[in-house]
Amino acid sequence: MNISARIAERLSLVAARPCFRGVPEIEFVPSLKRKKKLGFGFPRKMAWSLEKCDMDVKNKLGAVRPATKLYAEEAVEALKAGNVIAVPTDTLYGFACDACSLHAVNRIYKIKGRKHTSPLAICVGDVSDIQHFAVTDHLPHGLLDSLLPGPVTVVLSRGEASALEKSLNPGLDTVGIRVPDCNFMRLIARGLGRAVALTSANLSGQPSSVSIKDFENLWEHCAYVYDGGLLPSGRAGSTVVDLSRLGKYKILRPGSAREETVAVLEKHCLVEGGTTT
Repeated sequence: MNISARIAERLSLVAARPCFRGVPEIEFVPSLKRKKKLGFGFPRKMAWSLEKCDMDVKNKLGAVRPATKLYAEEAVEALKAGNVIAVPTDTLYGFACDACSLHAVNRIYKIKGRKHTSPLAICVGDVSDIQHFAVTDHLPHGLLDSLLPGPVTVVLSRGEASALEKSLNPGLDTVGIRVPDCNFMRLIARGLGRAVALTSANLSGQPSSVSIKDFENLWEHCAYVYDGGLLPSGRAGSTVVDLSRLGKYKILRPGSAREETVAVLEKHCLVEGGTTT
């Protein structure tokens, strides 16, 4: 075949190909082969670096969960296993563990860098549970139900019949008890079926936490961190009131609800002047 015939044959093949008006024909095959070789358009070394970065993010955030009912059972199982978790309350973020686990309680003290002479409060799921851990017979009828659930820690005598472990706050015959107005925390306490030891999620002496970012440097010490968003109550924490003496009260920490708490106490005929033991 001479040169003219070859040219004519080539032109006829090109004319037979389908094309779009105004769009030049482009050969894609070489570029596809190139992408396959490099791995989605990145050099293999870069692709590996991006994958490693993504894994690091997952490792860092893997323990963070939303504080929703869906994860309450997981939190309970973590407590039963003797772990420490971080949880939102109606005031601040806190570290929580099984109050019956001496190992877990000691771990909380270590995480916070806190002296064992500083007592831990406990959290229960319902007001009716308080009587299992402290003496309530001397209180006016309806007082606890008027204060709780809410941003108040009531300090009461443990008594001989308390179900609380002797190893928690040894040497003290009073205990601070919370029933926070936080469904997630109350679900955990109910699910555990025992007292939950609870303290603020921060290093001792440092500002309290109203978001999980505030204690990000301590996440690694928790089995899980449950995110309830930014807590709106400020950093004052709960109001702590001693109710261990008949007919008396004493505000030990003003907290975020002092005025409301005092109003309830005086409505039930309590007078200021109680002391801790």
